[in-house]
Amino acid sequence: MGQRLSGGRPCLDVPGRLLPQPPTPPPPVRRKLALLFAMLCVWLYMFLYSCAGSCAAAPGLLLLGSGSRAAHASPALATAPNGTPSRLPFREPPDTALAAGQAEGAASQEEQSPEAPDSPSPISSFFSGSGSKQLPQAIIIGVKKGGTRALLEFLRVHPDVRAVGAEPHFFDRSYDKGLAWYRELMPRTLDGQITMEKTPSYFVTREAPARISAMSKDTKLIVVVRDPVTRAISDYTQTLSKRPDIPSFESLTFRNRSAGLIDTSWSAIQIGIYAKHLEHWLRHFPLGQMLFVSGERLIRDPAGELGRVQDFLGLKRIITDKHFYFNKTKGFPCLKKAEGSSKPHCLGKTKGRTHPDIDPGVVQRLRDFYRPFNLKFYQMTGQDFGWD
Repeated sequence: MGQRLSGGRPCLDVPGRLLPQPPTPPPPVRRKLALLFAMLCVWLYMFLYSCAGSCAAAPGLLLLGSGSRAAHASPALATAPNGTPSRLPFREPPDTALAAGQAEGAASQEEQSPEAPDSPSPISSFFSGSGSKQLPQAIIIGVKKGGTRALLEFLRVHPDVRAVGAEPHFFDRSYDKGLAWYRELMPRTLDGQITMEKTPSYFVTREAPARISAMSKDTKLIVVVRDPVTRAISDYTQTLSKRPDIPSFESLTFRNRSAGLIDTSWSAIQIGIYAKHLEHWLRHFPLGQMLFVSGERLIRDPAGELGRVQDFLGLKRIITDKHFYFNKTKGFPCLKKAEGSSKPHCLGKTKGRTHPDIDPGVVQRLRDFYRPFNLKFYQMTGQDFGWD
């Protein structure tokens, strides 16, 4: 009879006939578990990646951080030439230039306070190394104290919007640093997301329209406007909170009070002459590329105004009434769930300050002054904002 040699090799049972080889023992259990775990990790990664752009759209899930859509190819990143110093259309009077300049600086610091960090949500943090940085396809260009911070915070709830939290001030203060530097400030985005930023001083910066057009003629521009009289008082209130020793609103308003001449060189006044500033923008962008958001309606009906903004940006209407509640103490709408959080979120204490009492006669004089400019602005935009 055949015999089996050592090592398990078969031997001849009869001449020319091999005994069958015994089956190979099964692989260790640990190897199977390791393979199963690796497959599970790959599947989980693919699932999260595919879900990143859509899971957050589900009701109640505000997962992704603020963001951006690569709607068009990025322009060449050649370093831009040094820009001329930004200036406003009207000169600052000697007695108010210092106060207004310091107020602008304080406002800038306030706008970049921790109340509006660019903090991504857990899933966007998971993909922090994914996507790419794009130049913004949409910019909120103004106006100061019109409601730009509220609009940006509301928009950041949308999973297809990624935005810079702080104001870059590229097209008015840092243009000489070049587009490559500017792009590096932007958050990373995935396909189908929009990159945004907001700097309200762009609207009153003469050089900004040409500079943004040079970056991309397809850039979408959003302007949040507000009753210019209320806006001026709010502007003054912000300055007063930083410098309690500044002159009264009434004394800063008039160049010659006895003659009733408004001092249009005071920044709080000249920002509200919207028609004059808009003329500069229309030389470089068609009206259809600009959206004018009512600051008053943004407070009364935030979901309605956000619907218009989402349509303008080509986004699905995800931000609706269910995202807001009205805070009676602040007098502003708040988010039920902030971006990347499950807690309610209101704008910080710097928003919704109580305005000082202003002489009704001065308020009426300002309304008379702004009326023709408002009417021209209504004609230029095709919208009646109801300020008169």
